[in-house]
Order: sequence, then structure tokens, then C-alpha cells
Amino acid sequence: MTVLPLQEAVERFLRYLKVERQLSPLTLLNYGRQLRAVVQLAEEGRLASWAQCDAAAVRGIVVRSRRAGLQASSLALRLSALRSFFDWMVSQGEMKANPAKGVSAPKAPRHLPKNIEVDDVNQLLDIDINDPLAVRDRAMLEVMYGAGLRLSELVNMDCRHLDLATGEVWVMGKGSKERRVPIGRSAVTWLEHWFDLRELFGPEDDAVFLSKQGKRISARNVQKRFSEWGIKQGLSSHVHPHKLRHSFATHMLESSGDLRAVQELLGHANLSTTQIYTHLDFQHLASVYDAAHPRAKRGKKS
Repeated sequence: MTVLPLQEAVERFLRYLKVERQLSPLTLLNYGRQLRAVVQLAEEGRLASWAQCDAAAVRGIVVRSRRAGLQASSLALRLSALRSFFDWMVSQGEMKANPAKGVSAPKAPRHLPKNIEVDDVNQLLDIDINDPLAVRDRAMLEVMYGAGLRLSELVNMDCRHLDLATGEVWVMGKGSKERRVPIGRSAVTWLEHWFDLRELFGPEDDAVFLSKQGKRISARNVQKRFSEWGIKQGLSSHVHPHKLRHSFATHMLESSGDLRAVQELLGHANLSTTQIYTHLDFQHLASVYDAAHPRAKRGKKS
């Protein structure tokens, strides 16, 4: 059997993607860019044919890619293209197995939004109420920050989900998981103001927050209104719903130090998600442990 040169095998694969798979020009461009770069790295590693490529050779390509300055997200794309290419080579009988399947890319760092300082939140919420839409927006901001809701949870909230007497709201979170969370006295007060005006919009359903047309407000509309209020209220940073949720979590954690409680309020399935979300690092956890755990001072003399 004739062994295909490295570059020729890649070009045949790209033709297959174009003619048989009919992938978009942009996808083909990305595949081509990544795989041609891999060919160069493979040749630098003195790989004579793809049939000789094993998991160690793939890891070598990953290492050289990182040294060349490739970021984690681009490296994941390169590995994905390489896996697809090797799957095709196996289907063509050119390789016995896919050596890239057991190799994973480094995880991209999670970039969290900066939280809004408490004074800035107070400045944002100090809205001069002069029309029903402003009352609605103030109520949305109060609920968003008061309960740390996701944007989807805010717009999908129905009137029947609220219990203003107890100051609680029932929400459906990710994975269809239900939870009840407190919303705070200020949020309750502004919801009551909003409900006094809500009928002016001719509600078409049970949605708490409505557009001018009386329909359930859209996520895009909420994002737009929050951004506009951030500018009107003179905040230096961009205001969006996720930043308010992040600020809620950060301020709650700073005040209480109770990571489990914040996890429950945010509706996170895993504690590790809350830990990352609130940018709580290990050093802080260690200091809390040293201060609180009865066995933390085991090496010290009493």
C-alpha cells in the first residue's frame, strides 16, 4: 500500500470535507489552517507518515503548539480538527486507530465578569421614577440583584411564582431544577409598585415583566435596558444581567463567608462552580479553615 505524504493526506481530507461533507467555506478555512500547521509541527518532529503517529506524537504536537503561543481555545480547535482527520484516515484504511482520541487540550481559563461594587449598585438602583417603564426596570434590577437570578429565570418568571408576603420567588433553573429563593424587602417593595402599574400594559399572559406591547419581556430587551441605565446612572463599567448575578454572589459571600448557602441561592449543582463563579481562591479557603476548624492548629502547641 502506498503511504500518503503528510501534506497530501491532509489535502485529500480537505477535499473530502468540501465535496462530500459540503462544509462551509469558513469551516474549511479553519480546518485547513489548523491541519497545515500540524503538518509543519509533525515534520519538525521528524514524523515520516501519519501511520507512525501515536499518542506521544500527538502530545508532542500539543506541546510545540503551546510553545508557539497557541491559546487553550485555539489548541482545542486544533485537536478537534486533528481527531476528525484521523477518524477519516482510519475509515480510509490509512491508519489502524485514532491516536488523538486519548489526548485532551488544556482547559481554557474561565473569564469572570468584574463585579459591581456595593456603592455602585446603590447608585445604579437610585432611579428617578418618572414613568411606568422606569418602575418596571427598577423592579427588574432589584429582583436581579436581590435574588442573584439568571437572565432566563428573570424573564420566565410568572406572577404565580411570587410570594410577596414571604418575600420568596420560585424559579426554574438549569436542567429544569426548581428552587425557592428570598428576594429581599427592597425587591418586594418595587414589585408591589410595578404590580400597581402592570395592568396599564394590557398583559397577554402571567409574565411578571412585560414589554410595552404587553408581552413577556425578552432577554435582549432586559440586556438593553440594563445597559442604558448603567450609562444614565453614571457607572464607569458596563451593566448587564450576568454582572448583577455575579455581584450578588460576591457580596453575599463577602458578608457571610457561607459558600454552601451561596451555592443554594445561585442554584449551582456543584460547589466547585460556585467557587469559580465567586473567584474564591484556595488561599482564602485555607485561611478560613485555619481560623475555624478545630483540627487546623494540630501542629501548634497549646
